[in-house]
Amino acid sequence: MNEIEARIKALREELARHNYNYYVLSAPVISDFEFDRKMRELQELEERHPEYADPDSPTRRVGSDLSKEFEQVAHRYPMLSLGNTYSEEEVRDFYERTARALGEPFVIVAELKYDGTSISLTYERGRLVRAVTRGDGVKGDDVTANIKTIRSVPLRVLGDDYPESFEIRGEVLLPWVEFDRLNKEREEQEEPLFANPRNAASGTLKQQNPAVVAARKLDAYFYYLLGENLPSDNHYENLRVARTWGFKVPDVMRECHSLREIFDYIAYWDQARKNLPVATDGIVLKVNSLRQQRLLGYTAKSPRWAIAYKFQAERAETRLDSVSFQVGRTGAITPVANLEPVLLAGTVVKRASLHNADIIEGLDLHIGDRVYVEKGGEIIPKIVGVNVEARSGALGEKVRFIRTCPECGTPLTRPEGEAAHYCPNSAGCPPQIKGRIEHFVTRKAMDINIGPETVEDLYDAGYVRDAADLYTLKVADLLRLERWAEKSARNLMRSLEASKRVPFERVLYGLGIRYVGETVAKRLASAFHSMEALERATFDELVAVDEIGDRIAQSVLDYFADEGNRTLVARLREYGLRMALPEEELEGRTEKLKGLTIVISGTFSKHSREEYKAMIERNGGKNSGSVSGKTDYILAGENMGPAKLEKAAKLGVRIIHEDEFLRMLE
Repeated sequence: MNEIEARIKALREELARHNYNYYVLSAPVISDFEFDRKMRELQELEERHPEYADPDSPTRRVGSDLSKEFEQVAHRYPMLSLGNTYSEEEVRDFYERTARALGEPFVIVAELKYDGTSISLTYERGRLVRAVTRGDGVKGDDVTANIKTIRSVPLRVLGDDYPESFEIRGEVLLPWVEFDRLNKEREEQEEPLFANPRNAASGTLKQQNPAVVAARKLDAYFYYLLGENLPSDNHYENLRVARTWGFKVPDVMRECHSLREIFDYIAYWDQARKNLPVATDGIVLKVNSLRQQRLLGYTAKSPRWAIAYKFQAERAETRLDSVSFQVGRTGAITPVANLEPVLLAGTVVKRASLHNADIIEGLDLHIGDRVYVEKGGEIIPKIVGVNVEARSGALGEKVRFIRTCPECGTPLTRPEGEAAHYCPNSAGCPPQIKGRIEHFVTRKAMDINIGPETVEDLYDAGYVRDAADLYTLKVADLLRLERWAEKSARNLMRSLEASKRVPFERVLYGLGIRYVGETVAKRLASAFHSMEALERATFDELVAVDEIGDRIAQSVLDYFADEGNRTLVARLREYGLRMALPEEELEGRTEKLKGLTIVISGTFSKHSREEYKAMIERNGGKNSGSVSGKTDYILAGENMGPAKLEKAAKLGVRIIHEDEFLRMLE
């Protein structure tokens, strides 16, 4: 293999891996600019060396976000990606190329490029019938149930002047305010933060539980109308009409009749976008006439009549002064870069996350380096590179990930398959102990009226070493501490007493078991009904619960295998906390479907999909989003997905319909 062929092969493998990180895992590890640079290099090499052509090259395909957990549906019209540009010169090339190809006057519609996850909605007789992700451009995931939770998506269009059948495409977005709220919750749970709203929107849309999707308050903006008998042969006019049908079509679109108007639009929004409620990463330019769009046609992966101009991420250069390592309540170690203060995107940045050991090693950081800092999604500061040319003389100390806990000195561990390191000394590491107590008293857990400073004071005074110790506190103990008076002490006593009425699922959540957030705690409480039953649960029983995977199951087992944790739970039970679901909540539950895994597919007339899911759980069964060898039944409605039908036949899974299912519950 010669040098050129080897380079082409290496680029294809690398881009395929980045496509997977971006579209499937929603966890990109390089910037869009760097990805596009590599893609362009591969395109140029392939054009110069057609002898190395490969139909599966990333240059010939649209990146895929397909998930095995959803039914896959073919797009009626291919859902292709846009070619990216980063300079006005490339925009000029696109404009002049379009003018030469058409040989007649044309108008360009300029729109903001919203940074979310693409979606295609199909409407028939004015009703939403299907929502499909972009997928690989040819087929995508059917996420209709999740899309229906988005308030800005009309389930039925307004008016009566719409076509019998049409498709509208748009972007599912997480507004900045919801992104901040979600990341704050994840930070409290010591879960990895979403780098930007795009990743958060993509990850949310792939949730198996529509209730989780609804809670995250996604939004959707629309930008293209397809189908027969459209209102106009004019893209701009079609979207204006779609707005009257109830779709959220941004009013920032502009018809541009010259390059100067396009450049003015780009210059304005490069600054003004920072005041928008959602994330944007560029401008989309489209030929307005649908007739002219058809004349221009498509390449293998992009339309020739549209292009995306990408904004450069705002970055700043500053000095790396030091790196500190923080210990969270689960023992997770987070490296933080301490920087010479620098102004970035309107705020002064002094610290930036380094995420994990792999990131540190990849950057090859040395103390004193000049580093480039960006705000991931304009919010989270991160170091994206080192100005190697600025190095002079002897290098500073190389930054290496620590081997022992900075708080208690215990050797760190790194679980197989994870990027994070942990301090295993959960019983003796002060930040972990205090962190677990702080988590226990939060509003979403036990809602006890104290904050981190009070926890710190109580720990330092020797009054509390775990959450159960809170219930041994006396007014006299509190009055010995600074800043405590009789009134505040009695308020805390009342708050502790009130916490004994907190529901079981919040008690479970308050224990701080790794990976057991609010939603998982509710699932476990619903499945096992009591802490005692959960303590006795086996691995197989845990993974049989909807949305409980191997990692969560093992974490629950590890928690209750620890004698100290079992003692803590026993003491909390002794102090009167609720350790089971109330009897009235358990009424109506049966075990008629115990041990059965059921997949729901299609649309139903007697109950909604969500109602059927609730029936399955209430009667002891397990919902699953995909057909596998563990599936016992498929509850099938109208328009059952062909992929599930084919897989059911292959695996011999029995298909039942509404009436038969309801008879099973009689």
